[in-house]
Amino acid sequence: MAASPKKIVLAYSGGLDTSVILAWLKETYGAEVVAFCADVGQGDELGGLDEKARATGASKCVIADLKEEFARDFCFPMLRANAIYEGEYLLGTSIARPVIAKAMMEVAHEEGADAIAHGATGKGNDQVRFELTAMAIDPRIQVIAPWRTWSLRSRSDCIAYCKDREIPIEATAEKPYSMDANLFHISYEGGVLEDPWTEPPKDMFRLTTAPEDAPNAAEYVVVGYDKGDPVSVDGEELGPAALIGRLNELGAKHGVGRVDVVENRFVGMKSRGVYETPGGTILHKAHRAVESITVDREVLRIRDSLIPEYASLVYRGFWFAPEREMLQTLIDDSQRDVTGEARIKLFKGNADVVGRRSPTSLYDPDYATFEEDQVYDQQDATGFIRLNALRLRIRALRDRRE
Repeated sequence: MAASPKKIVLAYSGGLDTSVILAWLKETYGAEVVAFCADVGQGDELGGLDEKARATGASKCVIADLKEEFARDFCFPMLRANAIYEGEYLLGTSIARPVIAKAMMEVAHEEGADAIAHGATGKGNDQVRFELTAMAIDPRIQVIAPWRTWSLRSRSDCIAYCKDREIPIEATAEKPYSMDANLFHISYEGGVLEDPWTEPPKDMFRLTTAPEDAPNAAEYVVVGYDKGDPVSVDGEELGPAALIGRLNELGAKHGVGRVDVVENRFVGMKSRGVYETPGGTILHKAHRAVESITVDREVLRIRDSLIPEYASLVYRGFWFAPEREMLQTLIDDSQRDVTGEARIKLFKGNADVVGRRSPTSLYDPDYATFEEDQVYDQQDATGFIRLNALRLRIRALRDRRE
């Protein structure tokens, strides 16, 4: 059995669950609790957290501004890999967890804490993501996951717990779904969305305009790249967080970036998730476009074969694992020449590539033209085809003999 912790850093949001957890930790362990809040671009949710945490029993509340680090060191490397989980999910929640857990571990070390705690349930992916990151950084840390150990089982239980102990909470009506927001996306799951046949309520979406209500005129945006990373929008250089924010605004206006998927959680069950990722969708399309004219065919083929593995590692929480770091090194090497611009047309939920250019382009119109040229001998194709068909011809001849 692990020794009872003396000081615990709690990943704290100020909502019902983490308010209950904060009080429960003090009651169960008699330990000092430091509330930790990560600002990854979720907006107004951080207001009043320090006062609320102290009123619930925290010795202090640490709020870390992680927006720039999140965009630069987590979103951008993932975008260089063109990572998409199971063909549709751009991993907005998944990629936020390691930056939050990393910062929480830094606070734990600074505070001399011997344990961390989180409010993730025993059914989801987040428990894995938080704890894998924590163990990768400091295997000695004790991790407390109340939802896996306490007797509380429902929202009603949590409200009753707070009432009995006079814990200050705002007991509002339960939302018909749960929501998680950050700089890169907003996710929705649970509640009415648990029926995979039910269409998401139109008023659920917080970020994007419904495509049918989007402007009737298309808008064009040019995204500039330098060595695989986006650096400008319409010629204006922007930092990572500001760039994602700008593209979120543009994409959201035109209804870009909505997806509705049933995904396979790491723990085994299928789960329905609805996501809004307007800026990320534009960046994914733009990055692909610049890569298409700057990266060698075979390099691109090999890199693309690794996308499912990379995306799975991010989804399952292995950001700080050696295999993800190895893949990142290979992927980043493939990005040396990915410099240029992509022009994207935004219209009624679509983000279509309509132009790409680069000073390091491999596209040569002299070779690609359908008109007469002086650089390509079409007769060379005969031998090329016969050599590539050799194994097929040999198999066909064998089958004829048989």
